[in-house]
Amino acid sequence: MSVTLLIPARYGSQRFAGKPLALIKGKPMIQHVYERASQASGIDNVYVATDDERIQAAVEDFGGQVVMTGAEAESGTDRIDDASTQLGLVEDDLIINLQGDQPLVNPETISQIVELFDRPDCDFEMATLGYEITDESELDDPKHVKMVFDDKGYALYFSRAKIPYGRDTSDYPVYKHLGIYAYTKRFVSRFSSLPVGRLESLEKLEQLRALENGMKIMTAISKYDSPEVDTKEDIEICESKLA
Repeated sequence: MSVTLLIPARYGSQRFAGKPLALIKGKPMIQHVYERASQASGIDNVYVATDDERIQAAVEDFGGQVVMTGAEAESGTDRIDDASTQLGLVEDDLIINLQGDQPLVNPETISQIVELFDRPDCDFEMATLGYEITDESELDDPKHVKMVFDDKGYALYFSRAKIPYGRDTSDYPVYKHLGIYAYTKRFVSRFSSLPVGRLESLEKLEQLRALENGMKIMTAISKYDSPEVDTKEDIEICESKLA
């Protein structure tokens, strides 16, 4: 089983056009993500998956690998499916999907999700990670997706609302979802063939399509947060953390 990490990146964004190429400490954001991903153990190859020639040129300028995908991809997973097919990945190969707007991702977080598939009791083909919320402002912020899971780690639900809701107490951990997935090529191909689900359409969360179709998603909790860049103001926050 090979392990390929793919970073889907598109130029267009309603809130922040050209986001992957935004400079953070003099480097394009996509370069920060690529370099951190390349430091993770257990990864055989790293590629940026994009349909934009400007992003392609930027990646090639810093020596990264890039695979050009079709412009018709409706979602990040569709782009991943297209890229993995072009790369000749086979059904049992493992794909890591790391969002291109996480310039502070810790390489250990990436290695952690790969290691989930080494478990002897592995009966799932999709996994993702969470992080315990420590900033109370994130609890009711729909930008930060929350997740709940059972006592074995299998995901029960993802929501932009605060879940679970403590009726009589607020003294309990709430976990947010980090934008990183791992799945087999077989899983990605099947997932991309499914119609958009009702819950997915309501919450605008792709991973709910898997749950709506009875697919298992294994979760684990990371020691490291991996904040996403959604606005130009987030660039300044990243630069201050890097400093």
